[in-house]
Amino acid sequence: MKILLVEDNEMNRDMLSRRLRRKGYEVIIAVDGHEGIDQARREHPDLILMDMSLPLIDGWAATRILKADPATATIPVIALTAHAMSGDREQALEAGCDDYDTKPVELQRLIAKIETFRR
Repeated sequence: MKILLVEDNEMNRDMLSRRLRRKGYEVIIAVDGHEGIDQARREHPDLILMDMSLPLIDGWAATRILKADPATATIPVIALTAHAMSGDREQALEAGCDDYDTKPVELQRLIAKIETFRR
C-alpha cells in the first residue's frame, strides 16, 4: 500500500515514515500543501495522511483541491492534526477528508484507520 505523507515538521515526518515503512507500507513524502497536491497527482497513492497545519497551502485547502480533481478525488485522505479542538473532526470531514486522527500519533490506532481503506 502506497501512502503519501504530507507533513512539514521534519521530526514528525521522519518518525512516522520510518514506523510506517517498518509496517510494510511504501511511503512518499511531501513537505507542504503544494508538494502534496503535486505528489498525489503524480504518484496516485492508495491513501494520503494530510497534516492540516502546512505552509503555502494548508491541509484543509489541499484536501479540497484534491477532492475536486477527478484524478485524485477517490484517494482517501486521513487528516492529522495536533489541534484536537471541538469541531475539528467535522471541519476535516467537511473539507473532504475521509477520516481524522490526532497528534501525537498513536500508531496502532492510525494503522487500524489506514487498513480500513486498503483496496
